[in-house]
Amino acid sequence: MSLSRISVLYCRSSRFIRQISTQISNNVTHETLSGDFKGVAVISLNKQEKKNALSKTFVSDLIKACEKASADAETRVLILRSKVPGIFCAGADLKERLKMPENEVAPFVATIRSLVKDLIHFPVPTIAAIDGAALGGGLEIALGCDIRTVAGNAKLGLPETRLAILPGAGGTQTLQRLVGPSLAKELIFTGRVMDGREATELGIANHVVEQNSEDDAAFQKALAIAAQILPQGPIGIKNAKLAINEGGQVDIDTGLKFEEAYYSRVIPTADRIEGLKAFSEKRKPIYEGR
Repeated sequence: MSLSRISVLYCRSSRFIRQISTQISNNVTHETLSGDFKGVAVISLNKQEKKNALSKTFVSDLIKACEKASADAETRVLILRSKVPGIFCAGADLKERLKMPENEVAPFVATIRSLVKDLIHFPVPTIAAIDGAALGGGLEIALGCDIRTVAGNAKLGLPETRLAILPGAGGTQTLQRLVGPSLAKELIFTGRVMDGREATELGIANHVVEQNSEDDAAFQKALAIAAQILPQGPIGIKNAKLAINEGGQVDIDTGLKFEEAYYSRVIPTADRIEGLKAFSEKRKPIYEGR
C-alpha cells in the first residue's frame, strides 16, 4: 500500500519546498513539490544495495511512478533522479539476468524500451538529473528524457558490447539522434564510458555542474531549469514538445506542417489570450492550462 507523508526540503536557493511524497516501493518514490516549485514531480530511485540495477520489480515500480506522474493534471515538469550516492542507475541487474530464462529476456528488455518510449512521449518536459553513474539501461532511461543535467564526476556510457549484446532499451536510436550516427557507433562499438564533462561536450547532456558535498548538484540544476519552465504556458510547451518530437523525424517541409498543426491548437486557448493581456498590462500572466 502506498504511504504518503509530508516533509520539508531546503533548496539552496533559500526557498522552502513542501513535498507530498508517495512511496511506490522501498526503492522508488514519487514526490510532488509546492511553493515556488508547484507543478514539479520528482521520481527518486533509491535501490541502495543494488545501485538502482534494473530488475523486474524495480522496472515495474519505476513504470508505476511514471504513470502516477503522468496521470496527475498538476504535473508541469518531471525530474528523474537518484538518491544513491555516486549512482544514477547501474544498468541491468546482471545477476537476475543470468538466471532469467532465455524466453523471458526479450519481453523484459521490451518493457524497459517501452518505459523509455513513454518518457520520450511524456506529456510534459522531463529532466534526468544524473549525479552518478548512468550505464547501459540507466543511460538509456536518461536518454529518453528531454533534458539531462550531469555532475562532472558522473560516469556515462553504453557498455553493452562488452557483454556481447547491444543497447536494447532504445540506446541505438536515442543516442544517434543526439550525437549523429558515426559518433553513436563509435561510443557503442567501443563501450566507452565518459565523465559528465565529456558527455556534455558531445551533446549527450545539456548541462554539466561540479558535484557538491550533498551529491545532488545535477538535481539542483534540474530544479533550476524546472523553475524556468514553470512560468511558461503549459499548452504551448506541450505542443512545442510534440512538434519537436514529430518534426525531428521527418524532412523539413513535413516538419513545418507538424508545427503548423500544433500551433493551430494553441490559437483558441484562454492561455494565449491571457498571455497577450498580461503583456499589454505589463504583468505576469496566470496560465491555467486551458
